[in-house]
Amino acid sequence: MNPRRKTRLWVALAVLASLGLTLALVLYALRANIDLFYTPGDILYGKGAAQEKPEPGQRLRVGGMVMRGSVKRDSQSLKVSFRLYDARGAVDVDYDGILPDLFREGQGVVAQGVLGEDHRIHAREVLAKHDENYTPPEVKAAMDANHSRPAAAYKDIRP
Repeated sequence: MNPRRKTRLWVALAVLASLGLTLALVLYALRANIDLFYTPGDILYGKGAAQEKPEPGQRLRVGGMVMRGSVKRDSQSLKVSFRLYDARGAVDVDYDGILPDLFREGQGVVAQGVLGEDHRIHAREVLAKHDENYTPPEVKAAMDANHSRPAAAYKDIRP
């Protein structure tokens, strides 16, 4: 092989290696910022055919209905706790902050936060469903599949 071809080959290999390394670093950095969507039943019993459960400390989004009678507000601070339920179970959510105006019992919400050791969600943000015109497809599919029973059916469900 002549020296000119050899140089071109090494340059091409160096460019491909640097592109691969850049892509790997970008994907690694984005991995920490991914919030996966779960329903309360997915957290308790697993998601998909493999029944994969989220691990404590994992960032996630949980969508469900706010159980009637479950909202507890701290009179000294902005701390609120409530239960989200679906057809398969219910999980507790803690939130410290101002809730959206449309937040109420019996309403669909999405809580973004971190899963605790006891299946409790420590939310950093709570989003209330505001309109039927647009709902993200994953939230709509989960709500259609999981909200078939009344909230009263979940009073005694604990993980």
